[in-house]
Amino acid sequence: MFVGYARVSTNEQETHLQLDALDRAGAIKIYQEKRSAVSYRPALERMLQELQPGHVVLVYKMDRLARSLRDLLQILDRIEAADARFRSLTEPIDTETLAGRMMMQMLGAFAEFERGMIRERTIAGMRAAVDRGARLGRYRNLSPEDEADLVRMYLEGDGFYSMQALANVFGVSLATTKRAIYRVTKPGHSSLR
Repeated sequence: MFVGYARVSTNEQETHLQLDALDRAGAIKIYQEKRSAVSYRPALERMLQELQPGHVVLVYKMDRLARSLRDLLQILDRIEAADARFRSLTEPIDTETLAGRMMMQMLGAFAEFERGMIRERTIAGMRAAVDRGARLGRYRNLSPEDEADLVRMYLEGDGFYSMQALANVFGVSLATTKRAIYRVTKPGHSSLR
């Protein structure tokens, strides 16, 4: 029996292309999710737990299954332990053959290398932007003056102003109000990280 697995990294992306290809390949059951490959993936876990001897796990592309070689090898070990096989629809990978297993490991290593290169380029780009004077991250919703006024009203109001009331007065969210107050009253708070 063919079992399909489809994954995209964000909720804004769609799995239609993968689902169509898996359906054409004869997948009887398809597990799908919208999650990063580096986070916990419940659909993948469910698929691996439900594998039976003789099943063939189909993916549109190997990087839909795993982003690191270590992760890929662990997943493939679990597929093999279930006496099942793995096949990529767009790459010459079929774990039934020795050459297919070798190709899969090579492609996994290249995918991990590519991910590392992207990460390095991103970090280098961010450092260059900071060196040019760019500010990284989101802009604050309150000007420094408004934030000082909000905190002063909270501290001097002696409980008269609730955080929600101050949020309403300044036209910001409760979370923004809490962060402004915690920057002064609880500088090490986890919401400020």
